[in-house]
Amino acid sequence: MEILYMEEEMERVYKPLDILTDDEIKKILENGIVEELLTLSLSVGQYNKKWKYAQDVCVKLAEHEDSAVRANAVLGLAYIARTKGKLEKHIVKPIILRELSENVEFRWRIIDAIEDINVFMKWNLGKNALKHLE
Repeated sequence: MEILYMEEEMERVYKPLDILTDDEIKKILENGIVEELLTLSLSVGQYNKKWKYAQDVCVKLAEHEDSAVRANAVLGLAYIARTKGKLEKHIVKPIILRELSENVEFRWRIIDAIEDINVFMKWNLGKNALKHLE
C-alpha cells in the first residue's frame, strides 16, 4: 500500500508504509525524528496486530507539538478502526474533537479520518462540529 504523508517542507511524498516491530516502534518514539513520527501512526494503524498498542501509540503521537504528526495520529486511529474495528471511544473521542477544533492547518485530514472512523466504528463523532465548519 502506498501512502501520502507530509514532510517538513510540506511536500507530498508517496512511500510504502513500513511494517515495524515493537522494538522499532519504541526506537522511533524515543528518537523523536519528525519525519519518522509522521508515518509511525499510519504504520501501526495499518499493520500492528495489537489494536490497543496501536491506539496507545497514536494517542501518544496526538500530543506531539507538530501539527502534522498530530493529524496523522488521528488518521492512524482511522486506520485502526478500518483494519481492527476497535477503538476506545472514551479515550480517542476527546483527542479527535480537540484536533478538529484546534488543528486548523490539517483540518481536512482530520475530517477525512473522522468520516472513516464514523463509518467503521458506526459512531457519530463530530457531527455537530462538522456542521458548524461547513
